[in-house]
Amino acid sequence: MADPDEGGLPIRMLHDRVLVDLENDAGERRSGGGILIPATVTMGRRLAWAEVVSIGSSVRVVKVGDRVLFDPEDRAEVELHSRSYVLLRERDIHAVAAERLSEGHTGLYL
Repeated sequence: MADPDEGGLPIRMLHDRVLVDLENDAGERRSGGGILIPATVTMGRRLAWAEVVSIGSSVRVVKVGDRVLFDPEDRAEVELHSRSYVLLRERDIHAVAAERLSEGHTGLYL
C-alpha cells in the first residue's frame, strides 16, 4: 500500500480494476478547424481521456501513467485526499494512447 505522506494513494486496486484521474474537459475547447465550442454546449455520447494512477494485479494491457479512452457513462467515482478519481474495469477501456513516432519514421508498414 502506498504511503499517503509520500504523495501515493492510500488504496490498492484488486483484480482487473483501474483507477484513473479524469482530464478536465469542463471548459471551452476548439474544433479542428479553430471554431470555439463553449462549455455549455452538450455533445452526444462522447468518450473521455484519463490518466491511469493505479491498477489491479490482473490488469494485463494498461500500466500506471498511460492515457486511456473510456465511456464516462460507465463509471464509478471515488474521492481520495479531496480529489475525485474514476474506477473502471480494464475491459471498459476502449483505447490506450500510443507513443508518438520518433523522428524519421513514417509509421508506414511496407
